[in-house]
Amino acid sequence: MMVLKETSRTFYIPINRLVPGLRDAVASAYLCMRAIDEIEDHESIADELKIELLRGVQHLLAESSDIAEIERYFASHRDVLPEVSWRLREWAELCPNAVSEVVLRYTAKMAGQMADWVERGWDIQTVEDLDAYTYSVAGMVGEMLSEIWHWYDGTETDPVKAVAYGRGLQAVNILRNRDEDLKRGVDFFPEGWGSEEMIQYTRKNLKLGDEYNEELNGGPALEFCKIPLKLAHATLNLIAAGGNKLTRQAVMKLVNSLT
Repeated sequence: MMVLKETSRTFYIPINRLVPGLRDAVASAYLCMRAIDEIEDHESIADELKIELLRGVQHLLAESSDIAEIERYFASHRDVLPEVSWRLREWAELCPNAVSEVVLRYTAKMAGQMADWVERGWDIQTVEDLDAYTYSVAGMVGEMLSEIWHWYDGTETDPVKAVAYGRGLQAVNILRNRDEDLKRGVDFFPEGWGSEEMIQYTRKNLKLGDEYNEELNGGPALEFCKIPLKLAHATLNLIAAGGNKLTRQAVMKLVNSLT
């Protein structure tokens, strides 16, 4: 939980409030996916090595029955990897056995698709490209969470809205990190798009995310999902008004209003 808090204070809040067992599953899922996300986004790792590492994770998680292989695989690259990445084995082992297959399956799938995007230089020309990218790095997180909710208490969700929930959160990040992405030579906006079009795209997906939350019918799934969604809406409104990032005080005020 200390690494989780250092990695994302935003997601630490709803994960830490989950009940035991479910908290371990969601924390494991978040940290596993953050581990590979840090590889994809790393500023000083060459693209060739990113592809190699991500493909290796995909292969080991999808085909190996020995999770310890991940630690050995990362050993020679530990000096360049952030802590959350080289400790991937620990995050995988944190997950309850009954749902670990779900977390490992989606982490492997995401690692493979991230490698594909690195290989193609994050080339996004069309809305379809943007949909594909936001699915690869966030939409499938919504799918995975839905499987975890179902494992825990039988909660049923709409798969399309689950994807939109994750996609909307990622679209907010794309808007917020626009300047940094352009500086590193990556443009996630489809050709001809400006901030207005991306804001509309984001609002459309967050609206479906709202519907996803409304259909959760209470319980721990809703307690978790409503916090990132509330913060995403607030951040989007701030960006639309010319701002960029919520203050820590604003974040806590929003969280407290939901609990």
